[in-house]
Amino acid sequence: MKKLLFPVWISFLIVSCRNSSVEKVPEITGIDAAISPGNNFFNYVNRKWYDTVQIPPTQPGVGAYMFMNYKQQLLLQQILDSVSKAINPAGSIEQKIGDFYASGMDSAAIEKLGYDPVRPLLAKIEAISDITSLMKYVADEAKAGDNSILGLYIGPDNKNSNLNIAHLYQAGISLPDRDYYFKTDASTLAIQQAYKKYLAALLELTGSDAATAAKNAEIVYGIDKKFASSHKTNIELRDVNANYNKIPVIDLTKRQPVIGWPVVLNEMGVKTDTIDVGQPAYYDKLNALLRSVPLSDWKIYLKANTLNNYTSELSSPFENAAFEYNKILTGQAVPKPRGERIAGAVDQLLGQALGQLYVKKHFPESAKKRALELVNNLQQAFAARMDGLDWMSDSTKKIAKEKLFAITKKIGYPDKWRDYSKVEIVKGKYFENVRSASSGEYQYELKKLNQPVDRTEWFTTPSTVTAYYNPSANEIVFPAGILQPPYFDDHADDALNYGGIGMVIGHEMTHAFDDQGAQFDKFGNVKNWWSKEDYEKFQAKTQQVVNLYNTFTVLDTVHVKGALTLGENTADIGGVAIAYDAFKLTKEGHDAVKVGNFSPDQRFFISIGLIWRVKMKDQFLRYWINNNPHSPPMWRVNGPLMNSIHFYDAFGVKPGDKMYLPDSTRIHIW
Repeated sequence: MKKLLFPVWISFLIVSCRNSSVEKVPEITGIDAAISPGNNFFNYVNRKWYDTVQIPPTQPGVGAYMFMNYKQQLLLQQILDSVSKAINPAGSIEQKIGDFYASGMDSAAIEKLGYDPVRPLLAKIEAISDITSLMKYVADEAKAGDNSILGLYIGPDNKNSNLNIAHLYQAGISLPDRDYYFKTDASTLAIQQAYKKYLAALLELTGSDAATAAKNAEIVYGIDKKFASSHKTNIELRDVNANYNKIPVIDLTKRQPVIGWPVVLNEMGVKTDTIDVGQPAYYDKLNALLRSVPLSDWKIYLKANTLNNYTSELSSPFENAAFEYNKILTGQAVPKPRGERIAGAVDQLLGQALGQLYVKKHFPESAKKRALELVNNLQQAFAARMDGLDWMSDSTKKIAKEKLFAITKKIGYPDKWRDYSKVEIVKGKYFENVRSASSGEYQYELKKLNQPVDRTEWFTTPSTVTAYYNPSANEIVFPAGILQPPYFDDHADDALNYGGIGMVIGHEMTHAFDDQGAQFDKFGNVKNWWSKEDYEKFQAKTQQVVNLYNTFTVLDTVHVKGALTLGENTADIGGVAIAYDAFKLTKEGHDAVKVGNFSPDQRFFISIGLIWRVKMKDQFLRYWINNNPHSPPMWRVNGPLMNSIHFYDAFGVKPGDKMYLPDSTRIHIW
């Protein structure tokens, strides 16, 4: 393999992030020495844990990554328990989140109400007399967060990232993805039946007899399936240009006259001359179905959709019906405790208010400072890797590095917090509070229309264990939630932190240059900045990623979907490579001192195994494969490491080992 050469000056820019106050670095335990690291490194690091850990019955999985949010919800619940019992000034964030939580926890009042909160909505649906009044109802409810057959959001224009415009996306279905309506394997058929049973249960709970409810559930499912036939697949949705279609409203009205766009947009408060219609075929289908589906069937469909939208806010029979369906979909054994569910609702609808209290209690400023040092170090290492690429021309490298150094870095929490002053929250009225917060969210988004993009805005809450790259803003975001073990430990050595959060940082940076991100320039506009020859080479390399990951078996004959997971896999491979190079530019990266019999390099790679330590129910793993653009955790470890010569060197991986790839077939993009 051609070695990448680093400019001499880099070594003077990057310093160790190791906390000098650390007296004892964390030891690594649980390694299964009976497993060869070159055969299955994920199992070498995690098998002992995997074989003994129990998935909580309230969860579909356990471990790191998204399942760390289970613990986060418990921390939020502790904050909310305290705040809800205090006397808080009216209008303060403490009052709003405290009363929201208290109203949700008042299960006795909610049980007493049954489905009374949605009776007025069901009556409005029953009063619909024609397609115009139907669409006015749909538009009005969208303002309260119920997106039934209309999918609208406000966001940057792909071709002018400084301006927010209106976007429409495909909607109308309740199963996770269009393919669930057409597959005929046993697990999918079971999900289809569970969904129909769930719809029937909702309708029966609101007065229909069992036979009528079952018949009407089939009507709803039939409309769903017609919509699904127009949907793009998850893989097709990854095509940036194909999913950007700015259309003048006057032309959209001519193309889809039955929808009545002028009335709909006026009802939604959307004042614009053009809309980006991501998937026009869906709205063509909607226009056709408004003609062909009887009004009586539409009423049944909207009633089922409304009930489905509000099961979490109604009495326990509705919640139980929703859970029984979810159990088939994800394998979760029992419902989450009410406190955890309501804490999640507060985090979703008033997340930056709750986030302020979370940060004060659980996020030290020292963590933010050290994480920023890591980000800066990886940025420098990435630039050095670009200099050493043998497949990219100097002119394209120059532009790529300009984009790299233009990336905005957001760590911990926003510099300015969201204002919730216009959201009214009243203790004892949970359903109304959810509607109020949802309406507040809609109005907050609507005010952005035709306005300059606020590049300080965050799209996740501080407590969430996640990270993201936003191509339209060319920014990477690491909330406080992920800046904790196993990803980041302010008291750990560089090997663990660079293998942990360093890999995540490198991953998010690489997203700026994956198959989708590479189509955006440094300002966040979709614009070609590649030479023709370089882009062809890049596409050939990304196809290698698709081909490799297609070979990975997850369950029985179920494989990773290489095309669906391409961007994330590219980012994983790049993230490991960049993090390792940055680690080698620290003092510890040059040491050979072992800790617990592991060298610094070995600790670095073991840390990568630890941050994806996850165990999932088989049902949820199937759901993951169908819908998640990330590979399952095992392949987020083994896939990238199969392409790292440094991993081979650290653990003596050799020909004949299952993870060994010949040098000529290893993937090196970034």
